[in-house]
Amino acid sequence: MAQQKSGEPRKPRTSVKGPLMFSAFWAVLAFVATLIFASGGTAKAPRFDLAFTAAGIAFIVILVVIAMLSMGHKPNDEHLGKGSGINLSSKDAGHGSTTARTRSDTGAPDAGSGEDSGDSPR
Repeated sequence: MAQQKSGEPRKPRTSVKGPLMFSAFWAVLAFVATLIFASGGTAKAPRFDLAFTAAGIAFIVILVVIAMLSMGHKPNDEHLGKGSGINLSSKDAGHGSTTARTRSDTGAPDAGSGEDSGDSPR
């Protein structure tokens, strides 16, 4: 908030308009759904008391959930995106099986190479 200059629009992470609009949308949807389904048919009077209660609950709950999610947000450190993980190169990613690599590295014949090691009788 200290970097905010007057006259400039806020970033989406610090703006209040987005979460309020999102909560208002779901509140209107809860109002309409409750008004339709709580009445019990067209012959009975609409239940505005239940509709307003459902809209208020939906608005508050969704606004609190959005606030908790935005407070829990923490951006990643810069060094995490620089490729300093385990696989530093894509050619050493190790996509094959470990037994095939150790056999080829030690010079031992592979099982499918057709070479006979002399251990098994024919």
